[in-house]
Amino acid sequence: GSMFASRLSFVRSLMRKMIAERWQVVNTQFDLDSNGHGLAVYRITTPENCYHCVIFCRELPAELRSDRVIAEAWDVTFAMVEGEVETSLLEQMEANVLLQEAGRQHPRVLVLSRANKSLRNFSQFVEALSSGQQPDPAWLTAVGYLYRTTAVYGNGKFGIADFARLQRNSDFNRPFAAQMLAVYVLRQFSIDQLNHLAQAKAPDQA
Repeated sequence: GSMFASRLSFVRSLMRKMIAERWQVVNTQFDLDSNGHGLAVYRITTPENCYHCVIFCRELPAELRSDRVIAEAWDVTFAMVEGEVETSLLEQMEANVLLQEAGRQHPRVLVLSRANKSLRNFSQFVEALSSGQQPDPAWLTAVGYLYRTTAVYGNGKFGIADFARLQRNSDFNRPFAAQMLAVYVLRQFSIDQLNHLAQAKAPDQA
């Protein structure tokens, strides 16, 4: 609580760069069922490069739900990849990203992460949106998040790209820039997923 965001904060420095350079974040695949489970892919385009954030959303049994770093299952697992996501890479990621530390991660993965939803906020938000109302901002003030990451890995962990590779990349040659972009896209996914769930519940009034 003694450390507050400043111009040097990782998120703020990245956001200034994204805005100044007009980075584009576009959802290119959104294959979720009525329960919000499935696959979503977001394409991030910068002046010099492109990346993809691949998000796997699976049903998480109550007995496996844990925010501890030693958990073995999560609501969402995701990874940010350098370049295009061809079918062979997507298949490799689906077999390994869901396993996190236990998987054999691809060297084109820049960031590996996972997150759990706030069950209370999700239920309240879906209920409000499906009834045609905006959610009460006080719900976020009380809980603080829709999704909470329990680890955001970079810099060569578990076989992904190391920081030496990013030092030559003008998009991410500052500490934690790639990780901050990954969680920024997760934030956008949380909004898209909530709207999808509300639309599935009440298509005529969501």
